[in-house]
Amino acid sequence: MGAGATPEIAVHSDSDVLAAATAARLVTRLVDLQATGGIPRIVLTGGGVGIKLLEEIRDSPARAAVDWSRIEFYWGDERFLPAGDPERNETQARAALLDHVDVDPALVYPMGADVGTGPSGADEAAAEYADLLARKARPEDHGEVPAFDVLMLGMGPEGHCASIFPESPAVYETDRTVVPVHNCPKPPPTRVSLTLPAIRTAAEVWIITGGEGKAAAVSMALGGAGEVAIPVAGARGRRHTRWLLDRGAAAKLPKDLLGRG
Repeated sequence: MGAGATPEIAVHSDSDVLAAATAARLVTRLVDLQATGGIPRIVLTGGGVGIKLLEEIRDSPARAAVDWSRIEFYWGDERFLPAGDPERNETQARAALLDHVDVDPALVYPMGADVGTGPSGADEAAAEYADLLARKARPEDHGEVPAFDVLMLGMGPEGHCASIFPESPAVYETDRTVVPVHNCPKPPPTRVSLTLPAIRTAAEVWIITGGEGKAAAVSMALGGAGEVAIPVAGARGRRHTRWLLDRGAAAKLPKDLLGRG
């Protein structure tokens, strides 16, 4: 199953410390990747902690150590809303960080927005993003998705990640890399998401979550629950799978699992 099959767990005192520590971890990883001469390929996530960690990077002097013009930015999922809508993950990520550093706009790859086509437009947006990923994949990636260096995910209290919800059609997908999500159980109802097979192409998957409301799902995912019931259980990196938690989210984990980070 590879190294990524064994999760590494880091627990922080609260969600603010979690965001700050993850921000520092990401800056360090980006510096290390760029030191080899490569252009890192990063997948961003939304949600409270996901956006907070970008704000932490924005406000940190350490951000100067990164060449932001030499990073490719992707998203794991997106709310299918008009461009610039404040609820879009892209909009929030730009406000939190991307508009404040010297990114190369040609290397920022947001998922498609609703241009008045309604829910059916998400099908086209998903297909277009899948085509983009296939074009960006290199021969050595051995597939139709770039081998992302770091793919970040949040998770919901029922165990969803990206926009893959328990028992949903997306969780059963094995062929497509990007899918439209309709009738989502939390608003907005229409989204676009990477699939679990696409997520598992990443070298490192970081699952970043906080709060006691997530504790049961965290425990189930790390305790061996199946991905159909707890989709985040199917989110694994090829080399590393890192669970970055606060004490609330880790509250129901057995002691033998703690300290792996």
